[in-house]
Amino acid sequence: MLQSNLLRGERVRLTAVILADIPVMSKWWADADFLRLYDSVPAYPQTEAQLTKRIEDGQKGEMTFLFGMRPLANDELIGLLELDGIMWTHGTTFISIAIGAADNRGKGYGRDALQLGLDYAFRELNLHRVCLTVFNYNEGAVRLYESLGFVREGVYREHLQRDGRRYDMLLYGLLRREWESRK
Repeated sequence: MLQSNLLRGERVRLTAVILADIPVMSKWWADADFLRLYDSVPAYPQTEAQLTKRIEDGQKGEMTFLFGMRPLANDELIGLLELDGIMWTHGTTFISIAIGAADNRGKGYGRDALQLGLDYAFRELNLHRVCLTVFNYNEGAVRLYESLGFVREGVYREHLQRDGRRYDMLLYGLLRREWESRK
């Protein structure tokens, strides 16, 4: 039987990211705290043109699938989920998730969206492995990933420097059979 709510969870739904979302995303990309959780590149605001290109690249659907995260109650964009760098011949991808505004974090939106993204990767795209990286100072994300069954597979020791300190970047992976055994 087909899963009728493939992109709809208990708290959020995954949707297309549209050009009308750019003003919301611009606020996120102007927030250094958001940027330091999301990426290892220096925190730097992006222009609307750069964000437009990001959306357009994410909609090509060949090696990248970019989703907007919206609560069930309304159409507000609260985050992004992306499957990126898909290697079809090997059945692998990287997943990333971001909750934009700090007041939307810690409410279960990320867990719900990540579960939807994993179901999509394993059941819709028929992938074998999903991996991700996370900075060791992002303790909430580490707890989330481990609670969903991701296995810590490696450490890029002292990978980045922020505010005069060195931080590790952790590598996690999840295989389809591991995900299915938890369902």
